[in-house]
Amino acid sequence: MNKTPATTAAEDGGGILFSWLRRLIDVRRQEVAALAWAWLYIFAVLSSYYIMRPIREQMGVAGGVNNLQWLFTGTLIGMLVLNVPFAWLVRRLPRSRFIPITYRFFALNILVFAVVLHYVTPEQTIWIGRVFFIWISIYNLFVVSVFWALIVDIFSSEQGKRLFGFIAAGATIGAIAGSGLTASLARHVAVPILLIGSVILLEVAVFAVRRLSKLSSSLHRHPSQDRVVGGSVFAGITHPFKSPYLLGVSAFILLFAITTTFLYFEQAAIVKANFSDRGAQTAFFASIDLAVNVLTLIVQLFFTGRIVRWLGLGATLALLPVLTLFGFAALAFIPAVWALVVFQILRRSSDYAIARPAREVLYTVVPREDRYKAKSFIDTVVYRGGDQVGAWTYAGFSSLGLGTSAIAGVAVALAALWLLNGLWLGKRQEKLAVQKP
Repeated sequence: MNKTPATTAAEDGGGILFSWLRRLIDVRRQEVAALAWAWLYIFAVLSSYYIMRPIREQMGVAGGVNNLQWLFTGTLIGMLVLNVPFAWLVRRLPRSRFIPITYRFFALNILVFAVVLHYVTPEQTIWIGRVFFIWISIYNLFVVSVFWALIVDIFSSEQGKRLFGFIAAGATIGAIAGSGLTASLARHVAVPILLIGSVILLEVAVFAVRRLSKLSSSLHRHPSQDRVVGGSVFAGITHPFKSPYLLGVSAFILLFAITTTFLYFEQAAIVKANFSDRGAQTAFFASIDLAVNVLTLIVQLFFTGRIVRWLGLGATLALLPVLTLFGFAALAFIPAVWALVVFQILRRSSDYAIARPAREVLYTVVPREDRYKAKSFIDTVVYRGGDQVGAWTYAGFSSLGLGTSAIAGVAVALAALWLLNGLWLGKRQEKLAVQKP
């Protein structure tokens, strides 16, 4: 068949794109299309969230800083409740249907908030804001967890080790785009309009879901992977306690969340002691965020896949606990701003760029039912449960008069346990990957 000039140009363009990708990551030609749709998918989801995140933060402050712990408790309860109807959808429908339904449910919620916020009075906004704060906190973890559930259902363990870091870069770029859009438009565009923008991005994500489901057969997965998962509605809640492997994954997430909360409170104490001006505090946090995003994107694009290949999954999972251990040890002896800055930038960027993609690989070897149900429960309820444990434990230590050094010592002990947990999970995942047909 003779090739037209347009066909030749398209092939040349595709060849150039593949060649460029090969310089960044170890990708196969048949994986490029799915990789592109995965990028668009997570870009849309994170952009949608980061458009709304500044609105949530402002409403949380307006509702009273002293009430934040109760807002987090409400978030935990909401996530526990929401997991049940989601598991019911997974039980009854194929992924090409229950994922779009899930996202459109959240999109409908956003539209309801847009209408309500358009008509309520300033006095009523405080209570609406508290509900919105809880809902957005649920939305964030849930929609991202569903994204990764689909990704681990489509890509194999071997592909995940090569590609998940690069896919995560789409999330970083989406976060930058969403927050930048809100920052530039917030003073000129009403909140309901920004929320409608989030809804449009969710619809883009739904479109990407359908394309990814159709492309799954090109990634060496059987087309029947889109069949109904079935199983029990409560499997997501019960399986993490029955499986030693899923229990280990839960422990990994729990220890991560607890130490993250400890560091959050340590950061608040150190910043409060060193910056009296609110503007200086805001600029300080913004500088850390910028440095984290830049470093994260560089590592995701160029190094994550190579790190997993060089070190193996277990050692890769252990990197963040090791960094946490040494970081808290440093804060125990040097509770200074510069030590906090270095620790926060390295820890957060390591989480986004290395630990998060690596821990998603853990789910590629579990049954399909657990990829959606148990994963959703672990990523949302267990994660927020860790927040609660960390927050109330820190408050208890503080009430006993324990200072930064003592609290950092507790965090070091938790990080040591977390390190052993990560090494065990890596070895166990590799054994399960060999056994998996």
